[in-house]
Amino acid sequence: MPRKTYSELCQHATFEDRFHYLQLHGKVGFDTFGFDRWLNQSFYQSREWRQFRDRIIVRDAGCDLGCSDHEITDWVIQNGKPIRPRIIIHHLNPLMKEDVLQHSDALLDPENVICVSDRTHKAIHYGDDTILKPAFAERRPGDTCPWKKSIKVFSQR
Repeated sequence: MPRKTYSELCQHATFEDRFHYLQLHGKVGFDTFGFDRWLNQSFYQSREWRQFRDRIIVRDAGCDLGCSDHEITDWVIQNGKPIRPRIIIHHLNPLMKEDVLQHSDALLDPENVICVSDRTHKAIHYGDDTILKPAFAERRPGDTCPWKKSIKVFSQR
């Protein structure tokens, strides 16, 4: 599989094109770390990673797949309190156990990461672009009054 890069990703103009460039077609339950998941989790808690993560969020302006028209705004209500949007730093080329053990360049390479929302991250790994469709339809005047549509129909007769 050819190595994907941030520079190459940015050549794709639309959000959908970027998504298809990154899509992995994975299966739920496929192990990359298995029982050694503690390795990558301890790395993601490190100061080095958190500082790198902050730089990437600034670079991508906190936007999904770095697209300025896709701000990550998926606030969550937990115990009645709003929780800020979760910005995930996605590695374009999946990491393996050896990458963490050997502290490979792939871990902190800006060319190997992009900001994504939780929904986009799940779609890249396990889904397809149907997951990315907005959960809510855009509201329009009168869309909550079904009888207004029927009045227009009757008045045209």
